[in-house]
Amino acid sequence: MAKAQPLTPSTSRRQFLGGTCLAALGSAIPALAKGAPKTQDDPFELNEVTISQLQDGMQTGKYTARALVEAYLARIEKIDRHGPALNSVIELNPDALALATEADRQRTDKRVSGPLHGIPVLIKDNIDTADRMHTTAGSLALIEAKPSKDAFLVSKLRQAGAIILGKSNLSEWANIRCSYSTSGWSGRGGQTKNPYALDRNPCGSSSGSAVAVAANLCAVAVGTETDGSIVSPASANGIVGLKPTVGLISRSGIIPISHSQDTAGPMARTVRDAAILLSVLAGKDPEDSATSDGAFHQELDYTTQLDAKGLKGARIGLVRSFFGFHDHVEVVMTKALQVLKDQGAELIDPVEISNMDKVNEAEQTVLHYELKADMNAYLARLGKNAPVHSLKEIIDFNLRNKDKEMIYFGQDTFEKAEAKGPLTSFEYQEALARCRRLTRTDGIDAAMEKHKLDALIAPTLGPASVIDWINGDRWLGGSSTPAAVAGYPSISIPAGEVFGLPVGLLFFGRAWSESTLLRLGYAFEQATKHRTSPKFLPTVRLS
Repeated sequence: MAKAQPLTPSTSRRQFLGGTCLAALGSAIPALAKGAPKTQDDPFELNEVTISQLQDGMQTGKYTARALVEAYLARIEKIDRHGPALNSVIELNPDALALATEADRQRTDKRVSGPLHGIPVLIKDNIDTADRMHTTAGSLALIEAKPSKDAFLVSKLRQAGAIILGKSNLSEWANIRCSYSTSGWSGRGGQTKNPYALDRNPCGSSSGSAVAVAANLCAVAVGTETDGSIVSPASANGIVGLKPTVGLISRSGIIPISHSQDTAGPMARTVRDAAILLSVLAGKDPEDSATSDGAFHQELDYTTQLDAKGLKGARIGLVRSFFGFHDHVEVVMTKALQVLKDQGAELIDPVEISNMDKVNEAEQTVLHYELKADMNAYLARLGKNAPVHSLKEIIDFNLRNKDKEMIYFGQDTFEKAEAKGPLTSFEYQEALARCRRLTRTDGIDAAMEKHKLDALIAPTLGPASVIDWINGDRWLGGSSTPAAVAGYPSISIPAGEVFGLPVGLLFFGRAWSESTLLRLGYAFEQATKHRTSPKFLPTVRLS
């Protein structure tokens, strides 16, 4: 079995970052045992492989954890750094091979830690790790930051035996710095590309996590969302993205935007893999009070809810206000709706979520206030290990380093947040109450109760737009906001393609309804099998 070369610092432009970039591992992919899935377009031996297949392979001796890590590292070197140069991985874990070797030893000793034992996972670069990797949210301002301990979800991954392969690139500061930013770009990591058409936007802010999963650079990945940052890149990159109810997964040790909306979540190629990862990530954390409620609703194993016939008898509401923004997307959705009917679901059409046009202004007010308060609190916890200590110091850092940090867009959102007062302000309290009333009581809850629904659906997002560093993102459609602002769960499932660009179907519903959404999403996935591997085309084929 071929060995990867040792992890060594790159001599590229990222040398400025203190040796945090990808290691030179060589382009040869280790010759793993036969049996892993392949496609005609992509000869990678682990292409589209699932967690269950990897576990079966390690159990029978077909694979080892070290061989898997070597294969993914070589794949990252070949596809992410060179070739299509996706730029989705901002940093590799220099301890990944050693951790994999230890995982193999434990398996030999019959000490398998859990469902992710030996499985290579990427995590977004806003999630703390107390190891030799950095946690920067893609910003040069945090290069010298040293978290004193792992984020709670990272400790959960390690306890389950996962191998943290590295950190994924992201829209800098989770896309909250500027109102006209370009998704997938960070000052530290540069621009992530969409693997289906390299000139297309990967969407944000969990762009690197989505692209890495789509391009088979890891088994699964962890993203984070405030509003759309898991489900939207999942849609744009043809994968499954699950945003759980706020409080199901701990946020401690994650660089924040909003404590009322932030959550981490699984990003995977299949619903089953997302369910496996969710089972590991969910759990009560004494440092995140929101998880106290989550502990009462947590399932120990979300895969037990998966049922290929799970759509039969389900009542699903179509939120028509989120349809109709793109003719080609309508064709994809029409076919998806027919599948739902054929699988036995009863479609309630239309279902209205009232007053959604009144949510945006209130949401922006809440995010501005919470960004300042939560960012300052996170930096305070870093203490002396933080090179910057407040949102104001981040703003000042960006001004001093605008030739690196503000090449394409500025920081107007940061500046608006810095101008806000404390969370005791009437403006904040009123906006938060309005958000919850409009999206919860008078929104999702009211619609589902009125029509006795199991879930609501809409197109997740339109097809990916062209990367534009001058004008920023331009997206048609999008349905992430109701569940995001409410703090309720949603899951995007591949539903088809428009000119080769993936489009997702979003299932969302009441708080703590992850099991229901996974069941419905799984049944839709199994009936359609719309997930396809990317072909790394330079641009879209319009013929």
